[in-house]
Parts: sequence; C-alpha cells; structure tokens
Amino acid sequence: MTSREIREKFLNFFEKNGHKIVPSSSLLPKDDPSVLLTSAGMQQFKPYYVGKKDPIEDFGSQNTVSVQKSFRTSDIDEVGDESHLTFFEMLGNFSFGGYFKEEAIKFGWEFITKELKITPERIYVSVFEGDSEVPADEESIAVWKSLGVSVNRIKKAGRSDNFWGPTGNEGPCGPTSEIYVDGLEVWNIVFNQYYCQPDKTLKPLKQNGVDTGMGFERLAMIVQGAPTIFETDLFRPLIELISHRDVPDEARSVRIIADHARAAAFLIADGVMPSNIGTGYVLRRIIRRAIRHGRLLELESNFLILLSQKVIELYKKSYPELSAKREDILTVIQKEEEKFSNTLGKGLKEFEKLILQKSDKIVSGNDAFYLYESYGFPMELTRELALEKGFAIDESGWKTAFKAHQEISRVGAGKKFGGHGLTEKSEIRSTKSEIEDIEKITRLHTATHLLHQALHDVLDKEADVKQMGSDINVERARFDFTFPRKLTTEELKKVEETVNQKIDENLPITVAKLSLKEALVSGARAFFKEKYPDEVTVYSVGDYSREICGGPHIKKTGEIGHFKIIKEESSSAGVRRIRAVVE
Repeated sequence: MTSREIREKFLNFFEKNGHKIVPSSSLLPKDDPSVLLTSAGMQQFKPYYVGKKDPIEDFGSQNTVSVQKSFRTSDIDEVGDESHLTFFEMLGNFSFGGYFKEEAIKFGWEFITKELKITPERIYVSVFEGDSEVPADEESIAVWKSLGVSVNRIKKAGRSDNFWGPTGNEGPCGPTSEIYVDGLEVWNIVFNQYYCQPDKTLKPLKQNGVDTGMGFERLAMIVQGAPTIFETDLFRPLIELISHRDVPDEARSVRIIADHARAAAFLIADGVMPSNIGTGYVLRRIIRRAIRHGRLLELESNFLILLSQKVIELYKKSYPELSAKREDILTVIQKEEEKFSNTLGKGLKEFEKLILQKSDKIVSGNDAFYLYESYGFPMELTRELALEKGFAIDESGWKTAFKAHQEISRVGAGKKFGGHGLTEKSEIRSTKSEIEDIEKITRLHTATHLLHQALHDVLDKEADVKQMGSDINVERARFDFTFPRKLTTEELKKVEETVNQKIDENLPITVAKLSLKEALVSGARAFFKEKYPDEVTVYSVGDYSREICGGPHIKKTGEIGHFKIIKEESSSAGVRRIRAVVE
C-alpha cells in the first residue's frame, strides 16, 4: 500500500464515519505564542476544546479529521538515526463533544485491523493507570476487552506514558490510550478531560473531547514492511538522489540530508525565511547542517535544489502550497546554499586549527561564537563537529558571548536610530539640530506603523505580510516585509494613500503596558515575538494600528507630515523592501 493510498484511506474512513476533512494548518501557529512551530494536529483545534469557537459553525460537524504538517525542533540533533525526524505528518481524528472514549477506541481498532488489515496478534494497547490527581481509566479497559483484546495485551502506565498535553504552557489535556503494532507505538488516542493551567494544576473541561495522533511515517513503515522510515516510499525517492556508499557514517549523513531537505521546503512554503532568530534560525540551522553533510558525501554544489524539486513533486497533490511557492523554495535554498558554501570550507579549516590548540578537549564559548560570527556556523553545528572529535563546547561561555554581542548590536541599533539609542524613556539633552533630527526620526517611526498596517490592508488577501526588519535615520525609513513578488504601481499608490489618509485623520497615539499574552490576544502585531519580555509596551494609532514597540512616538498622526514612498525593491528571496520619507 503506497503512502498516498494510506493517507486517502484514513481521510475517507473518518469522512464516512461523520467527520469533516479539515486541511492542515500552517507550520507557523496562528494566535498561539506558546509554541514556535506546529507540532501536533490538535493545535489548530484548541479553541474548540475550550468552547471559544463553535465547530458546527466552522465545520458543520462536531468531529473533524486531518493530516497535519508538524515540526519538532527538539529532535534536530537526533536526526541521522533510523527513527527521528524534524518534519513529519500527523494523522488525527478529533471530536469536540461529539463522541468520547468508546467510539474513539472502536474507530481506532476498526481502522487498524479492518482498513489496514493488521492482524490483532501484532497489537497490544496501553491505558492510564491513574494517580493521586486523575483516576485510572477503567472505561477504556472495558472497551478494549469488549473488542476482544485480552488482558495480557492491555498495559497500564503512568503520566509519563499515558497522559498527554498540553501543547505549550497551558491547554487541553487528558489520559491516553495507545495502540502498538509489533512493539511500536502507532496511535495515541487522547481523551481531553482537563485544562492544564500555567501553574500545572488541572481543571475539568466543561465538554469532553477526543484528540488522536498517528505518525504517518511510522505507520507507512509498518504497513509497507520497511525496516526503517527511510525505506518507505516517503523517503526512497529522495535517498535515491543522494550519492553515497552503504556504510554507517554515510547512511547517517544521507538521512540528515533527506529529512532536512524535506523540512526546509515545507518551512519556506509556509513563509519562513532564513535568519538568526526564531523560526528563521531553525530553517537556517537545518539547511546549513544539510550542506555540511553534503560536503562530507562530496555531493555536487546545489544538490539541495535537486532534492527540493523532488520534495515538491512528491507532495504537491497533498500540499498545493508547495507548487504555489516553488520559486520561493528554490530561490531561498539556492541563496542560502551559495552563501554558506562560500564560508563552510574556511570555517571547517578554522575549526581544525582551534581544536589542535586545545588540550582540555573543550571548545570555548568565545571560539564557538567566533565560528558563528565569522563563518555562519550555528552553535549546534559546532557542537556536532566537536562531538565527532571527542570534544565538548562551553555552552555557558557561548551564551555569555552571544549576549554580549546582542548588547553591542542593541546599542548600535540605537545609534543608527538617530544617534541617541531612543526608547520611550529616553531623555533628550541635545543641541537644537539634534532635537530636530530626533523629532523627524520619531515622525518616521510612527509612519512605519501606519505603513505596516496599510501593507496588511492592501496585500493580505494574497499573502500573509510579516515585518522582517526596519531601519530609520534622519533621511528616510526602510521597512522590510514578506511578500512573494514586486508590488504593482497601483498597490504602492494605494498603500501610500492609506497612510496619508490616516495622517489626515490626525489619529491619537496611545500607549499601554500589557502582558505579552494580553498584547497578542488584543491583536497587537509583534516583530520577533519570541524575544519579548513577559510585560510589553503596546502603541495604538487610533483604532487603526496596534503594535508591540519600545517607542518613541508622536502624539497624533497629523504631526507626521506628508508620507511618500520613494522606492520598492527586493531585499532577499520572498522579502520586499520599501524606502519612504516624510515631508
């Protein structure tokens, strides 16, 4: 049975049994700052478990089914063995008050034994044994027995094995019942009965729910009788393109390259761009790790382009966004590969020189940061290189060096922003000329908030606009944002007119201190949200714009003057740049 047939069989089975097929959500979680990337099928359904959204209104059913794109950053260093992945697909069926334990277990058993024709003799199950806070799951035990599963095939386990959730710091959670085939966990059936508070206490949900997850790659391995997930038809077409010998070290490199190439394509398709922070850093890290292992295998330059093209070909029917973002994927991969390949060889030679000087088998934090700053080596890549040589990294020293670099960058950014490191708390003790410069920069700063919102107004129907950076001096404002193509003359005119309209309305600028969660829930736009403290400052321009920002800003938009876009150009793959002035 091919992977495509398994995927279709799963969706069709649950659709036939009263479930609405829901497309996978993005790898970038929407309105959920508690997680960096989507790692489970239930994440897009969180609001339905707690009653914030109505499944009948949105799906026409209390029951849904999906195949969810997922990514686990915690497994990056483990990739290379026979089982770990970064990107994976999660098959799942969900119910928000439609059914509970009996139906969920029976659906699972029927699909595994009847649809996939896996014999009961290969299967055992597990249930939650109970503890001082949550009782044992006797109901699930009774259901499994009614299906003919003998007592010796029903294992009881505690919280670490049979209690799942939440995703992030808080959310729905509950006891689980798991299905194992040939000793491998295949399907995790979660019974959402509780809401886990930030302090980890459990509160019963008003409505019980079902959340299941089945790793697609592992299921394909079992159904296809493959020795590992990398011998399934999900990976064979990629591995066949990677020239290598059948020896352990090269097999590890092949698995790393295949996984990371697949993961990178999906991240880029969902709007992630390489950077040194957040999801962009994850993308850069896996691309550069793949390039390094390509060098070990002596693969030709641009080998990741060929693999990316194959990923698009393999998955385009299930995930049309890969075809839609084909040019972005290939361009980003090519530029990142070219950029890092130019420094990789020199960086590897420098690493060899560094370890020759070490008698204590420790790479210092300063040395690791030097490789990062000078040659673009993510710390995790240097750690991997060090481990291969029997060395360790002084990770505490690395963090100290990195924080010192951030502080220098912050001061430098402040100087670039008008020469004074301005924030909302800055005191101005300057000459008349400097004060005039500061006032103009402040006007430009508020104008960029209007520009940001105007870009969303004009472009969001085509793509999700995200701020990627800004730079303001006394002459102009520069604003970088994600968008897949050059803006038309009409679009630029509309953006400019929108900003000037809001200036003419003389909207008030107000400021408030909020928790980060409150700010995001209020709709405040965030730039690199993972760096923000627990309490943030939110600036609102009337009811038009709201952003987390350190300031400073003017009092009313009428103080800005006339806003004019002087240039729109490409900054990098998938990122556009606008330069503007105020007159």
